Amino acid sequence: MNWASHLLLWNNAYIKIIDVRHIKLEMGEQLINYRFPTSTFLYSVRGSAQMRMNEHVQLVERFYLLHGGKGLSLDITAQEAFEYYMVLYKAILPLPARRELIELWGNTRLFHSQYAFEPLYPLPLYKSFNSMFQQWQQKKDWEKLQVKTLMYQFVVELLRQMEIQRIEPVKPDLAAQAIYYIQEYYADSISLETMARELECSVGYLSKIFKLHMNTSPMHYLGELRIYHAKKLLIETDATLQEIAESVGYLDGYSLSRSFKRMEGVSPIQYKNNWLRTNKGEELPPYRRKYAILPSKLRRYNNIGNENDYQLEGGVNIKMYRNMKVTAMTVMLCLTLLLSACSNVQNSNGNSQSVANNGVASSQNNNAADTATEQAETRIVSTLKGDVEIPANPQRVASDQYMGHLLKLGIMPIGVREGMLNEGWFEKAGISEDMISKIENLGAFPMNLEKLIELEPDLIIGSIEDNIEQYEKVGTTVFIPYWEGLSTADPIEKFRRISEIFGKQDVAEQWISEYEASVVKAREQIKGIVKDDETVSIVQIGTKALYVLAAEGGNYGAPTIYSMLQLPPTEQALQMAEGFELVSQEVLPEYLGDHIFVYINSQEDADEILSSAMWNSVEAVKKGNVYMYGEFGDEFVMEDPYSLEQQLDTITTLLVESKK
Repeated sequence: MNWASHLLLWNNAYIKIIDVRHIKLEMGEQLINYRFPTSTFLYSVRGSAQMRMNEHVQLVERFYLLHGGKGLSLDITAQEAFEYYMVLYKAILPLPARRELIELWGNTRLFHSQYAFEPLYPLPLYKSFNSMFQQWQQKKDWEKLQVKTLMYQFVVELLRQMEIQRIEPVKPDLAAQAIYYIQEYYADSISLETMARELECSVGYLSKIFKLHMNTSPMHYLGELRIYHAKKLLIETDATLQEIAESVGYLDGYSLSRSFKRMEGVSPIQYKNNWLRTNKGEELPPYRRKYAILPSKLRRYNNIGNENDYQLEGGVNIKMYRNMKVTAMTVMLCLTLLLSACSNVQNSNGNSQSVANNGVASSQNNNAADTATEQAETRIVSTLKGDVEIPANPQRVASDQYMGHLLKLGIMPIGVREGMLNEGWFEKAGISEDMISKIENLGAFPMNLEKLIELEPDLIIGSIEDNIEQYEKVGTTVFIPYWEGLSTADPIEKFRRISEIFGKQDVAEQWISEYEASVVKAREQIKGIVKDDETVSIVQIGTKALYVLAAEGGNYGAPTIYSMLQLPPTEQALQMAEGFELVSQEVLPEYLGDHIFVYINSQEDADEILSSAMWNSVEAVKKGNVYMYGEFGDEFVMEDPYSLEQQLDTITTLLVESKK
């Protein structure tokens, strides 16, 4: 193990204690199939028990320490009176954070890792557990804080002993967990996003690990499992297609029939008739897709707090697709690549209509006959990854960023990243839910490739360089970075870049002219509120973290405050190499100017800072020159034209009203 990385993650994580428990089991008493609801330490202090952790069984006596992440399955059978402590906690990486730290967090999954051992020096660990439990019982805030302090002391001692004994944590088997989850919930409406959220990982990482072990995607596996159960119901019952669809996870019989025919080559009714005619009296063979990393008899993944014992009916075994030659995704991908390479036929006569009085045009599909007879036109655009040939008039655009930029240019995307479907500026801009419902949810970074293939976009816009190669396998892709290191690009320049891709520079320049006129008017309105010899600073209060935003490259409204309204930054804000600087409460006053703009993640996060003696001793606070201008999730998160308009109005109004 790289202990430096281990310590780095513990040093940077925000730890929230969920519960501290002291449990006693009498001889013969059992705890059956308990699923850890979050990351958990367990420490036995008396007696002995047979303990099963996932599929590993061993006899455990006093002073045995176990750690596991959310979803670890635990069985305990007390051989004699058995006593143990449990500390349930959640680890969060506060954002923003350095990219290498984010990658290390995702790659190691440290707080989900599994390890179990008998420490050489058990009593210091016992003392920590006992003290945490005693303090936790007091139910007062300062005792809760003391528990967190004790937790860190415990972790220091634990890591010291693990290093001495060379204990190596084992990363949890994410692919196996996903299999358990799918087998348990295949009949529910589950998505890759909900699965990743339940397993506490990113969509991209889950897809990558699953495909590495299974040679297919989680959603394709889900589809196969649903069809298998549909086949069983077809041949074993007289249920209607609608009834079967609802019982295996499809909305209706039509959706089931379409998927069934795509996978089996025949309709459900044809399949049933063929089976009954050729296999009368036989049962459908078990689902035999074996999976090397799973035990032969699976215990399913179940939700938090559910301690019932679930066993898979029929003893289903699963294995890797060792001999699979062609999958539906491969066929579709190849076909898409072929069409992209040929690039002879494009949609060019899209219709549009005005939506929500925002000048947003909704592109419609072209007439198929017209499309087949017209020669497509293309253009060459310059990007940071070189020149790219794109359709002259893209009609089906998918993007992992830039929702507001596209809409302001009159472009209605067919699919976007999940986070773009609930951006904070929608309501004020008059963007209706009905309008957003027509845009396909493509998941988190990177966007879901299978869904992209199904949408058949003629242009994909990617904002993260590492994802571009994947997108290019689906279709023509343009790279427009949203972040440059830890800084954001100039928002006006960013809008110009995007307008050039679509040949809509005139639309962009018209908006920029109108916006700049609004900026000039706003400067006049706030003139004199910040004196010539005064400075302005911007503080972001995150989850247990404080940030000061830079004069250049910052986000959360920094461009509006510093660049547009030309409010003078502090010397510290001018010197920041990146878009922000992480500071402690002790040094925060050194970064504060004569006027302070405060942006918060949540009121709960902010209360501790804003009520502190340190904060109330700051001169700007005493004078009332503090402006609480936003909370995470609002128009200050993004820097598209709609957000910039709303940010300008919010900041201007806040300053003007502060002096009334």
